[in-house]
Amino acid sequence: MQTLLESNIGNTSANVLMINSQGIMISVCGNDYFLSYNRIPWMLSAAIGDVLNVRMSGRNAIEWPALNVDLEIESLQHPECYPLIMKRSETEVL
Repeated sequence: MQTLLESNIGNTSANVLMINSQGIMISVCGNDYFLSYNRIPWMLSAAIGDVLNVRMSGRNAIEWPALNVDLEIESLQHPECYPLIMKRSETEVL
């Protein structure tokens, strides 16, 4: 039986360890991070295969190519410094 970790696409320093109804647990360069869907809402409806396809993007970021999502590793280590801000238009910030 293949585990979620073993089914990850590619052999990188970024891997998905777990996906559940609350978010995604990833390992990046030997450190584990839980990404809540509250912080990454665009991942909630993503296909599992697309979520598993995570890889390093240079030395300081990870990316999900199929989802067009990039995250700096610093934002994983210190999420309080990176508030989620959404815009409906160029002049409005929520």
